[in-house]
Amino acid sequence: MHDQFDVTLEDQELLDEVELTTSLIIAASESDESLTQEQIDLILGVTPVEAEPEPSSPESPAPSD
Repeated sequence: MHDQFDVTLEDQELLDEVELTTSLIIAASESDESLTQEQIDLILGVTPVEAEPEPSSPESPAPSD
C-alpha cells in the first residue's frame, strides 16, 4: 500500500543555495576584514559581467517630421 505521507523532502535548488550561503559565512568568519566583491564572486563561482563603456556624448534625437 502506498503511503501518501512518505515523500522525499529534498529540494536540490535550496540545498545548493544553502551550500553557497554556508561558503560565504565560513569565508567571512575567517577573514579579518570585509570580503571584496571579487572575493565573493570567486567563492560563489560567478564571473563578473564587463560593463559596456558609456558613450562620451549622448546621441541627438532624430528630427521629427
